[in-house]
Amino acid sequence: MCSDDRDGLARDHPLAAGPRFPFSEVGKHFRGPLKVTIILNKPPKSARKAKGDGHMRRAEILEAAERIFVAEGYERATIRKIADEVGVSSTALYMHFTDKDQILLEICIQTMEQLLGINSEISARPIDSVARVRMMLEAYVRFALDNPNAYRLVFCSSPVAASLRKQETTNEIGAACFDRFVGVVREIAAEGRLRQGDARTAAQALWSACHGLVALMITKPDFDWAPADVLMRVLIDSLLHGLIED
Repeated sequence: MCSDDRDGLARDHPLAAGPRFPFSEVGKHFRGPLKVTIILNKPPKSARKAKGDGHMRRAEILEAAERIFVAEGYERATIRKIADEVGVSSTALYMHFTDKDQILLEICIQTMEQLLGINSEISARPIDSVARVRMMLEAYVRFALDNPNAYRLVFCSSPVAASLRKQETTNEIGAACFDRFVGVVREIAAEGRLRQGDARTAAQALWSACHGLVALMITKPDFDWAPADVLMRVLIDSLLHGLIED
């Protein structure tokens, strides 16, 4: 490289400053032509996570799958996409799940079992039946808003995206969950406090109204919604006032 060539380099280029001694001194230190070797670093490979705790990694896979199933749809989601989202290889993912249908099934089962646990705990409390119904509806709304992806996959997804095994399993848990709820509404009916309809009809009306609210809030996040707690309270107060006598 000559001085003219060096002048053409950007000032901050690592070769712009030239060698660490004057060119006039080169002959004293080197014999033969001066050679410059530039080492090009290879681009880094995509980061892979180190092998970690199996339970934690399984939870990471489920969370990533929730996001991808909702964003891209179950049919377009692939094991490779889910693995890339988690930062593991497809082979590593297959150590936890056989296919994406098993992943969806576990998401749905976990969601329904959590709701069943909530309803079971509240329904068993030794307090007024109307207070328990209110608490169960409020817990349902809060759970849905706290877990929007899982809620959409369980309650808002197309049946095409679900295998027969998934439908049968979640339907069984869902039936148990609804039975806890309708059981408390039956207590209200037995007390002669229902304004209209029977216990099952009233329970379905209460549940479907709350589902409609959370489904809209989850799928239409850009709408100018009132604060969730305020909206929930207005809805549930209106429902209970219309169905139940004081």
